[in-house]
Amino acid sequence: MSIDSNHLVSRRFMLKASAACALASAASRVFPLSSAAPVLAYIGSYSASMDGGAGNGKGIYLAEMHPESGELTDIRLVAEARNASWLSLDPSGRHLYSVNEVTDYEGGSGAVSAYAVHRPTGDLTLLNIVSSHGAGPAHLSVDRQGKYVFVANYFGGSIAVLPILASGALGSPAFLHQDIGSLGKKIATDAPAGSYAISGHDKPHAHMIHADPSNQFVLQTDLGQDRIYIYRLDSATGKLSPSADMPFVSLPSGDGPRHFIFHPNGQWLYVLQEESSTLAFFHFDPHTGTLQAQQRLSTLPPGFAGTSFTSELAMTEDGRFLYAANRLHDTVALFAVAQNGRLSYIGETSVLGDYPRHIAISPNGQFLYASNQRSDDITVFRIDRTNGKLTFTGHYAAIGSPTCVVFLTL
Repeated sequence: MSIDSNHLVSRRFMLKASAACALASAASRVFPLSSAAPVLAYIGSYSASMDGGAGNGKGIYLAEMHPESGELTDIRLVAEARNASWLSLDPSGRHLYSVNEVTDYEGGSGAVSAYAVHRPTGDLTLLNIVSSHGAGPAHLSVDRQGKYVFVANYFGGSIAVLPILASGALGSPAFLHQDIGSLGKKIATDAPAGSYAISGHDKPHAHMIHADPSNQFVLQTDLGQDRIYIYRLDSATGKLSPSADMPFVSLPSGDGPRHFIFHPNGQWLYVLQEESSTLAFFHFDPHTGTLQAQQRLSTLPPGFAGTSFTSELAMTEDGRFLYAANRLHDTVALFAVAQNGRLSYIGETSVLGDYPRHIAISPNGQFLYASNQRSDDITVFRIDRTNGKLTFTGHYAAIGSPTCVVFLTL
């Protein structure tokens, strides 16, 4: 397929990257001395100004994660791309997918890029770029069978299901949907005192889309509508259909649902509200796809006043602790998960950076990584397995406008 004049990917860079990949494959790669399997980290970034921050990134970066210290080293650019702000690996770990969070691809859309992952170097080869069928894609995920990429177009307020071809490239959409109307109020119902977090209720904004652990349902948040949609997935065709007569649940008006995470038991769902800085807990029925609200609480310390925006959730593998990132407040809040799924606030840790857009836990469960968009760095924290508390390791990774980290264990 042709690449438009906006140069989502530099042809010159791809030629250089292909040559570098060939040389790297011919040479032996040195990994940290450890009995653990080597772990690579792919890091997305903004190449254009976004959310008040500069676009200092150039695309997708690759680093090696040291399993004992958590440090990210040997950082290098492996794919030059515009606003590669969200990444997702397929279940095999052999293909990487990235949004291109733009609004000018093929007549006003965003784009999705598909890459082949070369082992053991981690280098990427571009397979193809396709339209996201909506402006400004902010999130994508791969279904648990590795058959489809789900895309949420934030600025376009739409979602798309893109089939994954045998080569790993992306095909024509199997399903498209446009959210319309039903907007929440500008000021969040549960906003902290003095908050001016009123950015996202001008129109529908699809913010996240992901399959449930059973791969039978697909959930989607719309920040502008204050809704969580639940669809049933036809795994044979990729089509989504409403899960019930009322295929969504509503959050308080203006609160702005952003990202969500399932508990390892597959029956508890935790949802971040961006503009109210709150967490909502739901019971999820894996047979019907229905959600029942259980709890709602702040991600900010008691007495906080002013403006902050939540961004991302991460949970320990045992499901005992949940983390939530706060932008502007620039902290990671820690919650304990009770035996009934309810949350209790323990405290917060400074990210030692500016505007943590994303947090992620390493595959060995020992470290948490905060991608600080405005301070151009990733900070690394050690997780205390007994109480969930975070301690800064002293390690920074310098990345221009980082937006997310995904790990690949070789």
